[in-house]
Amino acid sequence: GPLGSETYDFLFKFLVIGNAGTGKSCLLHQFIEKKFKDDSNHTIGVEFGSKIINVGGKYVKLQIWDTAGQERFRSVTRSYYRGAAGALLVYDITSRETYNALTNWLTDARMLASQNIVIILCGNKKDLDADREVTFLEASRFAQENELMFLETSALTGEDVEEAFVQCARKILNK
Repeated sequence: GPLGSETYDFLFKFLVIGNAGTGKSCLLHQFIEKKFKDDSNHTIGVEFGSKIINVGGKYVKLQIWDTAGQERFRSVTRSYYRGAAGALLVYDITSRETYNALTNWLTDARMLASQNIVIILCGNKKDLDADREVTFLEASRFAQENELMFLETSALTGEDVEEAFVQCARKILNK
């Protein structure tokens, strides 16, 4: 509707976390704009976007923060994590290095956000299957061990991008 009149039943703060270069900004952009952001400059500071989605008849406004550019400090500040209900934990299926870093990101999120933050693991760049370094099976085992939901996504084609946000929001609602 007109500006200022948007209504929603719930408001959730979401984070997009993971190493630089995994496509976090692109996932955010694909979810909000429904298109691929091809000027993939590294983000400096924090990117922000919001979108209202319908989850089982409830309107949920997601305020999504993308850590981009701060990874190298691994100092994403406490205030960034504070109050976060959900997070997309992103790695690049063509880069084992980004997969190996997941444990650190997970530790930070659970320490700095809250023990019961709902996290969905996203193996991004699914469209680059030929260059894959991390198998679906291996990642899904990691997800199970750490009680994460898991999807492979493609910010390029849009595959399962919205699904990741929706599944995460649905789990928070069901809690």
